[in-house]
Amino acid sequence: MYEKMKDDYKITFIRGATTASGNSVREIEFAVVELIDELISRNNLIKMNILSITFTATKDLNACFPASIARKFNGLDSVAFLDCQQMHVSNDIDFCIRIMAQVLLPPDHQIKHPYLRGAAKLRTDRC
Repeated sequence: MYEKMKDDYKITFIRGATTASGNSVREIEFAVVELIDELISRNNLIKMNILSITFTATKDLNACFPASIARKFNGLDSVAFLDCQQMHVSNDIDFCIRIMAQVLLPPDHQIKHPYLRGAAKLRTDRC
């Protein structure tokens, strides 16, 4: 199985972002679940081909770790997750959660980077 995957798939990075409605566990959970769901559905990902996801969050989000939510979501408990605080820049988007996912995909697969809610203005070319 490994040899077949090695020949047919390549490691690819998918970026994305969203915004939470506020700094509560419930609001962050809703945003993270929606973002991960869009990452999977837009890219037709097989969950076992998601290797890792790095989350960054703006400094106004500290009610919980986005990775702890993603870890419990929809059978992703074997994915390597990491949380980081986003660098603070004046006039950044409030309550913003960004991701960089490392996945295995066929070489000719068209990548769709999910930029949702208030984060859509970060990359209007990818929404």
